[in-house]
Amino acid sequence: MATALPMPDSFVPSHVPPELVMESPLYARQTIYENPYETIIPGIHQGPRITYVTNIFPGKRPGWLLRRAEDLRTLLGDTENFTKRGMGRWAQALGEDWMVIPTEADPPIHAFYRQALNPSFAPQKMMAMREQMRERARMLISRFKDKGACNFLEDFAVGYPVNIVLDFLGLPQDRMEQFLEWEHDLLHTDDVAVRTSAIRNVKNYLLGEIESRRQSPRDDYISRILAFEVDGRPWSHEEVFGHCFNLYLGGLDTVTSHLGLAFYHLATHPEHQRELREKPSLGVLAVEEMLRAYAPVTSFRIVAKPIEFAGVQMMPGDYVSVATSVTGRDPEEYDAPGEIRFDRRPSILSLGGGIHKCLGMHLARLELQTAIEIFLAEIPEFRIKDGFSVPFHVGNILHVEQLPLAWT
Repeated sequence: MATALPMPDSFVPSHVPPELVMESPLYARQTIYENPYETIIPGIHQGPRITYVTNIFPGKRPGWLLRRAEDLRTLLGDTENFTKRGMGRWAQALGEDWMVIPTEADPPIHAFYRQALNPSFAPQKMMAMREQMRERARMLISRFKDKGACNFLEDFAVGYPVNIVLDFLGLPQDRMEQFLEWEHDLLHTDDVAVRTSAIRNVKNYLLGEIESRRQSPRDDYISRILAFEVDGRPWSHEEVFGHCFNLYLGGLDTVTSHLGLAFYHLATHPEHQRELREKPSLGVLAVEEMLRAYAPVTSFRIVAKPIEFAGVQMMPGDYVSVATSVTGRDPEEYDAPGEIRFDRRPSILSLGGGIHKCLGMHLARLELQTAIEIFLAEIPEFRIKDGFSVPFHVGNILHVEQLPLAWT
């Protein structure tokens, strides 16, 4: 089992207690062959309420790690002392100052952005896409259904949500491989130069697509953004791009990561497969429980003014984690957090909280529910391929890197 390693005093800012500083294996951005939800994360919960992790942000930038769900709820509700502006260092990597919208927007402008955006992502709008999701899932499954096996990520978990998002945005399906390569370099590398290059590539591509819609509008979401208003005025060119960048970030990776983790669990817990096959109506609750137990994402807030929080002094510019993969297994919040119980009905933070709750949360939930529904209806009891050791990637988005499934 990997353990956190104390770091030398030279890494400690003057306001940070040296005994709280460490490098965490959860953010090593490498492949491991152990389930971090069962090894690394329980170890974090045996430690202090808060630690200062030197490698928590890409490029080995430090920040505070909150392990308790209670502290995270307080953080998410405090927009006065904690800001989101620039938290991902996307524009800053290029020496620029645009916002990822609405993700990096603070009050009061954030409310105007959400007022414009929420109708497009309302539950009823997402439910209207359900049959499209079912058809997409069945089509992908038909390609391997009779083979008795599949490489779940390559054959299903990547194409299923990404196809849906690309259609929604009006981006070409035949560029998927390139889009996913850029997405990987945005979210899963510790190499600042590689990350910066990907940001520039995505920016240039999206600007071209936006300009194309300005010249010739289409029946797609990017075209509709051009008509949005914020605080009584049209969105600027920079704001349109900032929102498109946000959709690119959120739409091409996180649902795939959720799917891989959820199906890893189902493949290793046949009793839960049987439970869902016998009671398909449990699917909604099952997704909530797996969102809790296998939350993959760590994002951030930035301290805006000096504040004492969770027993430590924080200073402006400090990064503070929104580590849902950690807080979802908080034993002070959830009874026996390592147990997956489809009747738990957990209050989750996996899709955010406060005013910044995930814009696409209804779409993500529906994609997950539909994938499980159709896969279990089409495929008999499945397991991980005999003798295969599942590789997990640890970093700001936890995920399984390969998941070969078999059912013969």
